[in-house]
Amino acid sequence: MACDLSLGRLEPCKDSVGGLKNLYFVNFGDITGTTPDATNPDVIDAVAGSPNAYKYEIKGASSFTQNIQSSRDTGTTAFEQVIEVTLKKLSVADHMQIKLLAYGRPHVVVEDNNGNLFLAGLEHGCDVTGGTIVTGTAMSDLSGYTLTLTGMEKKPANFLGDSITGVGFVVVPGA
Repeated sequence: MACDLSLGRLEPCKDSVGGLKNLYFVNFGDITGTTPDATNPDVIDAVAGSPNAYKYEIKGASSFTQNIQSSRDTGTTAFEQVIEVTLKKLSVADHMQIKLLAYGRPHVVVEDNNGNLFLAGLEHGCDVTGGTIVTGTAMSDLSGYTLTLTGMEKKPANFLGDSITGVGFVVVPGA
């Protein structure tokens, strides 16, 4: 049967850490195709179209969670991909880009602090489903943006098999 397990799992070493390092936003539709790894279809070895990936460096309070939504009653399984990001400092340039993110539904490459790269919103993109533009109250409060991006896909976010440029993205650094 296609859904039978094929591998067990050992208890891993305690050598991984949480948190995110970078997000890369790709305009929806700019990924014109993908090439899966020959031995593991959950890994993408290449993307077609040389899409621009707009790099956002992030530190601190940001996360990537994939919620499995499976129902025996309906016979369906979907994967909700949720990215919560905090962007420090308000600026005119960022204001424009946050607005464009909210209007669009980008694909998002998530780079975690372990060096893993995940491609969220591959088929349907990710929507900004919430967030704030905040100045804070006390001098030590956040002055910046918080965003929640949500994608709903048939499969969990694929790993990328190489560096972001190694799979075919053109990285556009921040200013």
